[in-house]
Amino acid sequence: MTKSREFPSVSKQQPVPAYEPTSKNSPLCVDREFYDKIKNGERVLVDKFTISPRSAKAWKVPKGSICRLTTPEGPQVGDFNVWNLENPRERFWASRTRQLHRTHVSTYDRLWSCLPYLRPMLTIIDDTLADYGVDKWSGRVHDLLGTRCDPYVDSLLSGEDNDFHCHSNLTRAVLPYGLTEFDVHDVLNVFQVTGLNDKGQYFMETCPSTKEDHFEFFAEFDLLCALSACPGGDLSKWGWGEENISGMDDCCRPLGVEVYRLADESLLDSWKSPEFAPYKGNHGLGLISNGSA
Repeated sequence: MTKSREFPSVSKQQPVPAYEPTSKNSPLCVDREFYDKIKNGERVLVDKFTISPRSAKAWKVPKGSICRLTTPEGPQVGDFNVWNLENPRERFWASRTRQLHRTHVSTYDRLWSCLPYLRPMLTIIDDTLADYGVDKWSGRVHDLLGTRCDPYVDSLLSGEDNDFHCHSNLTRAVLPYGLTEFDVHDVLNVFQVTGLNDKGQYFMETCPSTKEDHFEFFAEFDLLCALSACPGGDLSKWGWGEENISGMDDCCRPLGVEVYRLADESLLDSWKSPEFAPYKGNHGLGLISNGSA
């Protein structure tokens, strides 16, 4: 007879988040007054374009600028990547951002870069879907739980080859900037509602955005961004395989991008680009070279 396994009793108190700020000066605690001034300050439009359904585009956002993502014709999810313009090895790290902030980001959260850099790349300053909250299925908007759709998973699950995926869109978008498929990385699924069911399985819901919604961020240093208008559209008809993907045409819409500079640059007088994480060690390699490890 198999002996039943005993587990420690569950704590009566809710566990504390693992990545709580250690002080009010922590980079996890943004200066809300500063970013509110940036959001509300007068701005000048310097770039504006539309990303056609089922396509993607890459663009530059200079440091100290504001970028707005929109759904100009109604609900449409987008898969977002971002790199350091001058050094694309420094790129968005979705899993660490998820730990430092939360699984679904909104105003005053930041997107963080990968090791060995580890610094805020951008700060979210406005989100018209911030009041979406948690729905009856425990779904939330602006997802860091999942990643981009890709043709490899599709062929694995459906046995078919097709190119209508965000991974492929982003790959084509970054080629003019000297990047390749190997530079495309885990994404922020902007305007996308997702969650985990009671079995811990990932799910997606229909996009809630309207023609009036936007998601806005402040560039902490010079950025290269890329955004794919997901071939799944608003995800109301999502499915794998060529037949399912071709049947989603009527729920696919464009995405909009606007880039602004501040009219009053004195608003940035107290601001500077974030520095890299202060770790100055060498991962214990000195111990190995000394023969003591």
